Amino acid sequence: MLIPFFFKLRDAGVPVSITEFLTLLEALEARVVDASAEDFFYLSRACLVKDERHFDRFDRAFAAHFKGVEELFESLLGKIPEEWLKRMGERTFSAEDKAKIEALGGWDKLIETLKKRLEEQKERHQGGNKWIGTGGTSPFGAYGYNPEGIRIGQDESRNRRAVKVWDEREFRNFADNVELGTRNIKIALRKLRRFAREGAADQLDLDGTIDSTARNAGLLDLKFVPERHNAIKILLFLDVGGSMEDHVRVCEELFSAARTEFKHLEYFYFHNFIYESVWKDNRRRHLEKISTHELMRTYGHDYKLIFVGDATMSPYEIVQPGGSIEHWNEEAGATWLQRMMRTWPHHAWLNPEPESRWEHTQSVQLTRELMEDRMFPLTLGGLDLAIKALH
Repeated sequence: MLIPFFFKLRDAGVPVSITEFLTLLEALEARVVDASAEDFFYLSRACLVKDERHFDRFDRAFAAHFKGVEELFESLLGKIPEEWLKRMGERTFSAEDKAKIEALGGWDKLIETLKKRLEEQKERHQGGNKWIGTGGTSPFGAYGYNPEGIRIGQDESRNRRAVKVWDEREFRNFADNVELGTRNIKIALRKLRRFAREGAADQLDLDGTIDSTARNAGLLDLKFVPERHNAIKILLFLDVGGSMEDHVRVCEELFSAARTEFKHLEYFYFHNFIYESVWKDNRRRHLEKISTHELMRTYGHDYKLIFVGDATMSPYEIVQPGGSIEHWNEEAGATWLQRMMRTWPHHAWLNPEPESRWEHTQSVQLTRELMEDRMFPLTLGGLDLAIKALH
């Protein structure tokens, strides 16, 4: 199993050598770690990866090779016993079945009812419509269906109907070294650039030198000017995880192009919508948050603000305090978005979802209205429109 893993890492672009592989085998023989999938993950990464830039590639190769092995990161499920969430058999629902299931009745009703269930429930349930369980139509649990519920103990989204998720999920950073299949995104972004001469006058001005020498009766008169730099400043906020997993490739291409084209680029991640904090590293997003207020105090009004996200979520995540799918936000996401728009008046939202689907998703419509109709598709044509809006 380990030899194929070694070659899978090489195929994934991790420059692992025989020496490092032998180091891992020696560590296993010496029983440096116990029989734990998580311990083996960290041991093998420590032995085989020399540069943290390759962590994402290693993580993906590891997950693909050991798919089905014990989960690497256990969810933090509070006081809900693990036994309640055991997957005894996944239930599938037809369109007719789903149409018969009614939502509980709004955000406040969901939270109030969940509190009651936690107080009343004493054992696990399977296939029901009331208790926290699996494979049923209850608003609380996993591997079932409800048009508006709280997902608990499920490793990934299935129907994308949850308004809150009671799990600690791991997202990966976008790679900034993706080789684009086309240069069109870079060319489109160049339309946003504005050059200015900055720094010391240490670059020869050939035209100025010729003109000044001619005016000086042929005596050489060297002229120098500061080097030209791209003066555009960009704040890029990238949505990660959930439904954005469908758009990772195009977002990485955009991210790579932006890192290449703009000297003054600052990027941050968020999940679904903007709240009181964002982060720079998805692996440490629970530990290293960055205050949104602090960003608004740090970066001047001359920055261009760009959001990249599909804006596909529960409307509660936008308009409701506490509506965030992963934490309790004291203020609605809409409030934070409006503050950012006032701070950076040149702004745009790039949506990787096809524009034909926008009108069918309430959250997209809400976001588009908040952005004052400055939402554009993440296509070459959409980039052109966004760049015009940012000027």
